[in-house]
Amino acid sequence: MKAVISGLLSICLLASFAIPKVEAAEKVKEKMKLAEQSSSAILMEQDSGSVLFEKNSHKKLPPASMTKIMTLILVMEAIDKGKINWNDKVRVSEFAASMGGSQVFLEPGEEMSVEDMVKGISIGSANDASVAMAEHIAGSMESFVKMMNDKANKLGLHDTFFKNPTGLPTAGHYTSAHDMAIMGKELLKHEEVTKFTGSYEDYLREDTDKKFWLVNTNRLVKFYPGVDGLKTGFTNEAKYCLTATANKNGMRVIAVVMGAPSPKERNAQVTNMLDYAFTQFATKKLYDRHEIIKEVKVQKGNKAKLPVVTSENISLLLKKGETAKKVKTEVTVENDLKMPVKKGQQVGSLKIWNGKKLITESPVLASETIKKASWWKLFKRTAGQMSKTS
Repeated sequence: MKAVISGLLSICLLASFAIPKVEAAEKVKEKMKLAEQSSSAILMEQDSGSVLFEKNSHKKLPPASMTKIMTLILVMEAIDKGKINWNDKVRVSEFAASMGGSQVFLEPGEEMSVEDMVKGISIGSANDASVAMAEHIAGSMESFVKMMNDKANKLGLHDTFFKNPTGLPTAGHYTSAHDMAIMGKELLKHEEVTKFTGSYEDYLREDTDKKFWLVNTNRLVKFYPGVDGLKTGFTNEAKYCLTATANKNGMRVIAVVMGAPSPKERNAQVTNMLDYAFTQFATKKLYDRHEIIKEVKVQKGNKAKLPVVTSENISLLLKKGETAKKVKTEVTVENDLKMPVKKGQQVGSLKIWNGKKLITESPVLASETIKKASWWKLFKRTAGQMSKTS
């Protein structure tokens, strides 16, 4: 059973957050002819997940190296959970070193830090580094691919199935523009990743005679203000693909193009999509990621109260020039949480309403680990409560 922990939060906004998706999409097609030279595309606001434009967004297509967004999600999660750390040395297997396509020319037996591997994946789209990290985290590429598909299922990605962590061509390896946007949204929860994806150039093995220069395959990082990721892709089958993200005036958007005929056309289409987002919309920040939104009582824990935090940034998407309405915020947390509660565990949800319309629903998390209390601690707590009421 769940209980509503907090009730109404009314906020006066400068613009309406009701997004007329179909009308906006038609308006864009007419005025700017977005994504005409692509197989599919989508434009999404990061915090709310609102779709501003889409074209064949659920069409299943080969993603090429955009696959590495999911690879990076699992790497960042392993770091967050303490399974690996940035300074760990990753030993390169013969199999990882044998990867073709984009690579940083790792050699069998070579050791490189997790940080440099992530740099190679994010900036240089390195297939060899992707497989080396997959083996380091899961023991084998096959086990890592299972993790990728498990994560895709958890995120509700119904248009996606992975066969490898690189995006190298293989039958039955596919995703959609919609699912790529959701993966981009998930990766961006790990804000430190943009330190890598937003770098235009860097070096590996900088202090050795095997110094390797990396140049970002996403040229918009250099040529479009605010772009700091995420991942390009190209194979003969997939053509030119890009999942890009940009942040301006506190609003972050994700643009995905799949199947463009050339890198120039791909970049032009994404540029037009980003221009549309930033000229037509704005956001109103409500909560930062990991912001405490409520403190709840814990009946059987070693601590009497648990601060509950947001799992992501929470914003309202506003169409410029429209009148605001009142917003209701509802935080729901489970009753009688079973001990132990682990830090980062989902314990409830945060809902944002516009009148009777649900705008956003997002998990809320435990901000710390709560263990089961000893019988003596529970006895003292109960005795203290009784003395206050007597």
